[in-house]
Amino acid sequence: MMRTVEVLFVIMILLGAFIITTQFAVLPSSRQAFGTNLRELSQSTLETLDAQGTLSETIFKDTSDPAWGDLQKALSASLPPNIVYNLSVYDLSEDSQGIVNYQLANSISDASFGADSDASSLMLASPNVTFTQDPQKVGESTGENITLYILNCNDANGWWITGYTGQSLASDVSDLLSPYFTTTVLINTTDQLGLLLEDSLGEWTIQNAVVVNTFGESVPISSYYANRYSGDYAEYCYFLGQKVNSYNWTWVSIVGYPFYYVTNVDYFTGTQNGYGIYGMSQIANSGANAFLRGLKNEDPYVGPIGTGITAEVGVVDFTSYVLERCNYYGIYPAPYQTSSRALSQSILNDYDLVATELFVRPTLYPNYIPAATYRHAEGGALTAIGLTRIPDIRVAALALLVYYNPTVYKSEFGASGTSRLVTLQLGQQGGT
Repeated sequence: MMRTVEVLFVIMILLGAFIITTQFAVLPSSRQAFGTNLRELSQSTLETLDAQGTLSETIFKDTSDPAWGDLQKALSASLPPNIVYNLSVYDLSEDSQGIVNYQLANSISDASFGADSDASSLMLASPNVTFTQDPQKVGESTGENITLYILNCNDANGWWITGYTGQSLASDVSDLLSPYFTTTVLINTTDQLGLLLEDSLGEWTIQNAVVVNTFGESVPISSYYANRYSGDYAEYCYFLGQKVNSYNWTWVSIVGYPFYYVTNVDYFTGTQNGYGIYGMSQIANSGANAFLRGLKNEDPYVGPIGTGITAEVGVVDFTSYVLERCNYYGIYPAPYQTSSRALSQSILNDYDLVATELFVRPTLYPNYIPAATYRHAEGGALTAIGLTRIPDIRVAALALLVYYNPTVYKSEFGASGTSRLVTLQLGQQGGT
């Protein structure tokens, strides 16, 4: 008898607990219960239809156009069978107070909604709108006529440009930078480079030029200058530095240790650099030092300086300003790079230079600069990208644009009402 009473008490307690729990329990919504995130589904559906071209091609058409029916079929096919939708398209206008107004242009729907639904939206531009970018030419703002010279010498070999040739990189440089210069000239042989450097008439007309050396750590040399400076090729680098200073050029070294070799496959017929690359002669550390002494216009040349001025600093990253410039110019190298030939800050005082830095200086080696344009007060500059081999030519192009900072004029052509807002509301059948 006692056990029967105990059992009845237990049943009453459990029944009371169940009744109280059901009274106060909050049941999940239908989309939570079924595991469907309607907002995310709506957003992904809009983006998919836009990527396919279906959405932007249709929403600017007249409401009687058959394309709306095709859009509805595509929308139904994109959604699970238990999902109902309403797609609405709005025209946007702005009044005199700057307030944006939305006016319904069209809508398509397959069912009415219950209380449980969610939505997302997407702003789209008409496919008939044309966007253009018109770059300002380098030197235009100051009235200078700056020519871009790209070394494309077919009788030279590159070093520290693993996976590329100087000629293939020259083509990439031309594609990236030609829009920013009034004139672009490819220097196709070392003899043509010699003519660029020659001043036999006693007057110089090529002022303010940019010369991009696409051969990495080696610099092309004509047979004439190779013979002239055969006793000490560092003197050739000194000669280049003097030219850069005298005529206000910017010399661009795209990767590695600048001026480490000279190259001419016809003049240097043996394996000269110790790694099996023909047509090269090593200058080592003296090349960059000699060039910088020429850029400083120290006179006379007193022989090579063999002191190393680079260090391997490891991974470096762009500054926030340079990341912004990536977006501005539409050039996107990896924001993290590896620097194995960063130049020492000591060259700033030694050669009277000012550096425009491209990267954040790494903490481990605070006295080295991975990439910069070094300008001398009296004229001329060196852009040196001291990164590791396998060059990203976009870094050198970006460095040059950061240095000259040309404006990009962006324009939009098209009729009024070129943008519309699309919203997609989704609901789940069986929801409350």
